[in-house]
Amino acid sequence: MSRDSSRFDPREADPLLGRAQNEGPADERVDDEHSTAPQREVPANDHLKPGGQDRPRNYVLGRRTFALRDSQVRAMAKIGTFRVLTAEDLSRYAYDGDAERMERELRRLQGQGLAVERTLPTSGRKAIRVIGLTKLGKRVLRSTARLPENQAIYHGIVKTREAKHDAALYRLFQAEISRIARAGGRPLRVVLDYELKRDLYRERERLGERRNDPSELKALAERHGLRAVNGKIPLPDLRIEYQTAEMEHRRVDLELATRHYRPRGIAEKTRAGFSLYSPHEDATRLRRILDEQELTARIFAL
Repeated sequence: MSRDSSRFDPREADPLLGRAQNEGPADERVDDEHSTAPQREVPANDHLKPGGQDRPRNYVLGRRTFALRDSQVRAMAKIGTFRVLTAEDLSRYAYDGDAERMERELRRLQGQGLAVERTLPTSGRKAIRVIGLTKLGKRVLRSTARLPENQAIYHGIVKTREAKHDAALYRLFQAEISRIARAGGRPLRVVLDYELKRDLYRERERLGERRNDPSELKALAERHGLRAVNGKIPLPDLRIEYQTAEMEHRRVDLELATRHYRPRGIAEKTRAGFSLYSPHEDATRLRRILDEQELTARIFAL
């Protein structure tokens, strides 16, 4: 799915925020447990706080007790942070390629009502199998305290096209944190466009009659580390907040661009200052679009 239309436009209603407020279908809601607590450090090559040995531990939530291995909690944290992961990526990055173990532990998560999966059709012969948390899984994950308190957690599997796009974001994350780690940095928090858009709309509503003032829109964008472009605020697919080797806090905004992006959309993302990633087969076309519009930007191939 092309997500080049992902931006905050003050002239539009916000269907995402509306779902959150009106308690729509469980598989289309965004977690609203985003606190402003100080960021916690996480390991250099993972978006998790360190855990103990990989043996079952009981987690109590209400009247229920859940037996989870450390590896299962780590897998849940990856899924909940990015909303959905493909089974292939879950095996590769959470289980070091041990697909058999991943399947065994995933069945146990599903048996406890903590995870859900769906097989999505593709234009090719191979379908995509994606994994998400259930609402209960999100609550159990939060109770483990294995993610920073200000890290949003998602549950459910969204519409097919969005799920395919979102499932690719974890590979985008892996590519970028490899670059960060080589420079001695480490990730602190992940922010998806859902969260940015929600926060922008909430803050804009507080402006009252000044909500459509261009200068206010520019200031609103800057407060969130973004730029206003043509009366809109382009949103990245993914923001990574990280700590450098010099202990400085930085952030990088990433966009997964595909061949379906319109020239205007890719131009907006470039002018917004996002780091662009693209599937190998789409990179040439996107570079040509940038050249035609005399825009300078590097496209990293996935």
